[in-house]
Amino acid sequence: MGGGSNNSHNMDNGKYVRYTPEQVEALERLYNDCPKPSSMRRQQLIRECPILSNIEPKQIKVWFQNRRCREKQRKEASRLQAVNRKLTAMNKLLMEENDRLQKQVSHLVYENSYFRQHPQNQGNLATTDTSCESVVTSGQHHLTPQHQPRDASPAGLLSIADETLTEFISKATGTAVEWVQMPGMKPGPDSIGIVAISHGCTGIAARACGLVGLDPTRVAEILKDKPCWSRDCRSLDIVNVLSTANGGTLELIYMQLYAPTTLAPARDFWMLRYTSVMEDGSLVICERSLNNTQNGPSMPPSPHFVRAEILPSGYLIRPCEGGGSILHIVDHFDLEPWSVPEVLRSLYESSTLLAQRTTMAALRYLRQISQEISQPNVTGWGRRPAALRALSQRLSKGFNEAVNGFSDEGWSMLESDGIDDVTLLVNSSPTKMMLTSSLPFSNGFTSMPSAVLCAKASMLLQNVPPSILLRFLREHRQEWADNSIDAYSAAAIKAGPCSLPIPRPGSFGGQVILPLAHTIENEEFMEVIKLESLGHYQEDMMMPADIFLLQMCSGVDENAVESCAELIFAPIDASFSDDAPIIPSGFRIIPLDSKSGLSPNRTLDLASALDVGSRTAGDSCGSRGNTKSVMTIAFQLAFEMHMQENVASMARQYVRSVIASVQRVALALSPSSHQLSGLRPPPASPEAHTLARWISHSYRCYLGVDLLKPHGTDILKSLWHHPDAVMCCSLKALPPVFTFANQAGLDMLETTLVALQDITLEKIFDNNNGKKTMCSDFPQIMQQGFMCMDGGVCMSSMGRAVTYEKAVAWKVLNDDEEPHCICFMFLNWSFI
Repeated sequence: MGGGSNNSHNMDNGKYVRYTPEQVEALERLYNDCPKPSSMRRQQLIRECPILSNIEPKQIKVWFQNRRCREKQRKEASRLQAVNRKLTAMNKLLMEENDRLQKQVSHLVYENSYFRQHPQNQGNLATTDTSCESVVTSGQHHLTPQHQPRDASPAGLLSIADETLTEFISKATGTAVEWVQMPGMKPGPDSIGIVAISHGCTGIAARACGLVGLDPTRVAEILKDKPCWSRDCRSLDIVNVLSTANGGTLELIYMQLYAPTTLAPARDFWMLRYTSVMEDGSLVICERSLNNTQNGPSMPPSPHFVRAEILPSGYLIRPCEGGGSILHIVDHFDLEPWSVPEVLRSLYESSTLLAQRTTMAALRYLRQISQEISQPNVTGWGRRPAALRALSQRLSKGFNEAVNGFSDEGWSMLESDGIDDVTLLVNSSPTKMMLTSSLPFSNGFTSMPSAVLCAKASMLLQNVPPSILLRFLREHRQEWADNSIDAYSAAAIKAGPCSLPIPRPGSFGGQVILPLAHTIENEEFMEVIKLESLGHYQEDMMMPADIFLLQMCSGVDENAVESCAELIFAPIDASFSDDAPIIPSGFRIIPLDSKSGLSPNRTLDLASALDVGSRTAGDSCGSRGNTKSVMTIAFQLAFEMHMQENVASMARQYVRSVIASVQRVALALSPSSHQLSGLRPPPASPEAHTLARWISHSYRCYLGVDLLKPHGTDILKSLWHHPDAVMCCSLKALPPVFTFANQAGLDMLETTLVALQDITLEKIFDNNNGKKTMCSDFPQIMQQGFMCMDGGVCMSSMGRAVTYEKAVAWKVLNDDEEPHCICFMFLNWSFI
């Protein structure tokens, strides 16, 4: 049944009704405006279109139903055709990969047989594999090391380019390099592609092949513009371009890559790039470094950079039947690891990290562009995906600039205060200050930030996976952030007059996370953070009530191997305009080895650490081995030049406090913190087991019943898993603060053991009645030893209302029968 031709018909009371072309055209117009019109709208259509006057409203209703059904079937058929084309292309790709692997297996079998027959000649083995132009030596695959002398003439460069092309193709489709599958990568129609890393070759290498929904010319155009898709690429300058007789191009290129941490210099490359079209119509882009051994053109070294080498690498782009492209990528680098401290060398010797940050990044970017073209829908805050992608690139680039602090961008270092843990740089260049140009404020004042200060540091972490630590920092901003600094930063970008913040230790507002968008495979996502409860800061600086942070997060997948994790944020104006100034700050955590981290089921509230002491040596967490990572921290603040000394002192102190907070959290998250290390109460307090014994004993003395059911000999474990919320409140601090809580107590307060000591008793009883009751009941509890209270309402640390059916408070005595703290137990609690 139809709605798209003059043979369209419907059925009413057993009779077919045929529509004229004019009637179909009128119905189609309405369908384009409103696919599902209401009864009133259909009647209005009959009145407005006389040609439909002989059709019953019921018949028009059925026509629209059939029209929607046809549209749905058409979309489903189109989707299935696209899936079929994708599966066909993926099958072809897998068959080619299978052929390559069979060649590699045959080669290894021959190699093994030769070693068995001629063990004395292992060092002299040299067998040529003509399928890939590779040479096998000493049981490992190496490319032919001899290169004929070249010169800087076009003919000499073309000779180098042809040699580079041959070697690249042998890596991409042959067995010149022994490839092993990337850990955790499984090829399939919904995967990013087939990803492999090198084994036993010079330098580090990664290879990927996958499907991209863009034509080969567009793919080549994007891949050649490396700064647009590689967050690590600072610049790519084309020094010279030559055309070849076969229609290809030769380009002499100087490229710079950012250093990922403050502990190592950046890298630069002088290379030749060759673009050509093969006989089968495939596009090839291959590149390699130019060095003295080739007698080609040279580029003098740049200060603050280490000259690294690109071995034959590139992209093979083949047209795919039905549209799109089949893409092969090879990245092969020698990053000169000798130039960095020994503890960081694994960072420059990891093929896995190269695959994640370069090879897979190219595939993800191409697939993201393809998705934006096919689904150009408006996402969060009225922004299209391309606009959000541009914002994420600005965040990443701004953070990389801060971490590297190149002098040619205007950065200059400030004098140290005698402790070299935090580096301070200032940038007052006109280019940088375009980001913070002055704007008139609503009260008539104008602010002119004339410089940007960056405080940065790097630290080594041990036994804490980057993904878990970063997720904790994202979800528990109150653990490390100072809202007065956030308020100051927001006031600066809002171009309003602002003063230096007054530090308020332990004063944190709440946060609301507003998601914006995810990239392909959810490797990276953006969100807007709205900071709340900042009203008291408005007394110190004139600014709007709401503070928003644009935040980008990546690497929180705990199952990823050697995943670099980043949390980068910048204050933004509520208008969220595309040209809004962005001065990013944040964290980057990069693993230094390939060992796995914690179990994915490990909870961020550190509860499982209570069971560490009872684990056996063969437990999964205990057998992971030591993991190391390097964290880089960079915070930027816009300021006026006359305030430089004060802002520098504030920034240095703030970064040091952030480092201390991160170290405290990392220690608590570490699975090696045996015997509850990192979970202990404050100094001069009893150990957790002793405290649990005192709590249980005092409860039995005052109330005459046992608090805990028998649970073996571990009284702490019984208390930790008690179904009701149990928490201890110090008698020494004013106002009283919490020092311990079991799992239910932490859930009720929506906090962790690390952050518990920042919560006061007054904070959870935010209403006047609750505060008055608690204050009046304290003397009675101390005199009588316990007190039972009726149900009521309290607040979690995140500001959520919690109702409880009943509460019990009792005095906890130590071994000398002296008061140590007051313990509260909230029965049958729940969030409202």
